[in-house]
Amino acid sequence: MADETPAHNPPMAAAQPPPSSATVSDSDSPAVLEKQDPSPTSHVPAVSVSVTESVSTTIAEKEEQAPPPEPAALEPDSSDKGPGKEELPPTPPPQAVELESEPPAVTEAPKEENPPAPAAETVVISESESQLPPAPAQQEVVTESESLAAMMEKEETGAPAEPTAAGTTTTTTTTTSAQEEVAAAVEEKKVPQNLGSFKEESNKEADLSDSERKALEELKQLVREAIDSNLFNSESKTEENPEKEKKQESKEVSIWGIPLLKDERSDVILLKFLRARDFKAKDAFVMIKNTIRWRKEFGIDELLDEDLGDDMEKVVFMHGQDKEGHPVCYNVYGEFQNKELYQKAFSDEEKRMKFLRWRIQLLEKSIRKLDFSPGGVSTIFQVSDLKNSPGPGKKELRLATKQALQVLQDNYPEFVAKQVFINVPWWYLAFYTMISPFMTQRTKSKFVIALPSKSAETLFKYIPPEQVPIQYGGLSVDYCDCNPEFSDADPATEMTVKPGTKQTVEITIFEKCILVWEIRVVGWEVSYGAEFVPDAKDSYAVIIQKPTKMTAKDEPVVSQSFKVGELGKVLLTVDNPTSKKKKLLYRFKVKPFCD
Repeated sequence: MADETPAHNPPMAAAQPPPSSATVSDSDSPAVLEKQDPSPTSHVPAVSVSVTESVSTTIAEKEEQAPPPEPAALEPDSSDKGPGKEELPPTPPPQAVELESEPPAVTEAPKEENPPAPAAETVVISESESQLPPAPAQQEVVTESESLAAMMEKEETGAPAEPTAAGTTTTTTTTTSAQEEVAAAVEEKKVPQNLGSFKEESNKEADLSDSERKALEELKQLVREAIDSNLFNSESKTEENPEKEKKQESKEVSIWGIPLLKDERSDVILLKFLRARDFKAKDAFVMIKNTIRWRKEFGIDELLDEDLGDDMEKVVFMHGQDKEGHPVCYNVYGEFQNKELYQKAFSDEEKRMKFLRWRIQLLEKSIRKLDFSPGGVSTIFQVSDLKNSPGPGKKELRLATKQALQVLQDNYPEFVAKQVFINVPWWYLAFYTMISPFMTQRTKSKFVIALPSKSAETLFKYIPPEQVPIQYGGLSVDYCDCNPEFSDADPATEMTVKPGTKQTVEITIFEKCILVWEIRVVGWEVSYGAEFVPDAKDSYAVIIQKPTKMTAKDEPVVSQSFKVGELGKVLLTVDNPTSKKKKLLYRFKVKPFCD
């Protein structure tokens, strides 16, 4: 479980007080003040958490060897003359671009200075001046931002802020305002201004405009007349026994298990068709009529109970929820690199139709679980993973995709809450640029495009890390075999480890307990270590895990526990010597102490 190599306590104790004193001065949170009282009452939390950031050990060592370049990097802005100084300005702009991705978190954090009610944990983040990455790596970031990733960044500015553990979060930074302004100006020019993040409309009748309410009433009248005249049933039936059909089938018409015009859930269904036809009631009615006819011809009711096998369960699957409660559907096109699976799905028309029926079956089952009440969640969050996708060159896949898109567009209106494309290759960027002019603004506003290096970060904007599958950078795993301590219901804390910095998560223990935690850095390539530092002066620190270089090939999530027999602190340290930002995820829980 843990390498419990003892180390002498005084050096550790000497290194620790500065961050602790800094966290107390940066926040007036009552929970932080309780941290100084070693005798907790029954209402005092068992632990508290603080996070400190310092310069990476590797970077600090390099700085000691070569300190002169540091002031030189700050000179160019003060003078524009002289051939010798004209070579220096290229370095500051990349620095600003690299830091430019951080301001949203910096500007939003102060809004949370007023702490909520006392919670089980308190997180205080104090950021020291970060060590800027080398110029070549920054140029790599600039190249990426000039692509469609810039469009993604614009869309994500309206996304929710990164989640933190319960408690007060205070963030300070020493980044110069001049650098931030330059970065903002540069990025503003790169981002397309016509792309806005899509926000779902309300399905409550009171929130509809007068014209929308009028269109809804008109559509309901058309549907009522069609039901009364048995129009929906007669179009797809024979004329042998019309009287019998009226007696048996004219009672009600249902779509996705919701009887039309029976209750307020029906209004949500009708609003989907209205929005798909710009609130033109007659056009929406024609769409409903065609959808009902298609559902009967396709045999949707029988399809729900049909056994189509589980060969494609890794290609499309439902997993977790986003931050707004939408179920998330993952489409993994890279699975079709398997030639046998590809042939089984697309080699001829019959197999393509079977695949389409399997896909529609999964969609129908997912839709039946949605909440069609006016205030409920009635859409699905779609994630399309294009890593190792066969691409548009595969004729069979192209035909199947076109067929599926046509069916979904005609018969499943307004079921996409957001469409996120991750691990996007360059060929897709060209394809998107080509088709973009033919897409409506409403459709484009639902799209988010993420290059491979931004995929996990983009998912975390919309989906809690504990709900994201482990293969996409999250903490959610299959629980059937390993019986872990954590589930998707246990929230995780997400934070960014800047280039050249060291992040330390300090968990202060107020009573004897067993501390269990999970920690992950997406993509690793950092050093990770854990230790326990007792409060007693004569005690020894315990090395739970020696600082170890973690690579992308290591286990994505480290799960550890430590039996705390005396008061002290557990320190989880992540050292990022690279020139790239890293996403750090962690969560922990306290279990009763047993002798």
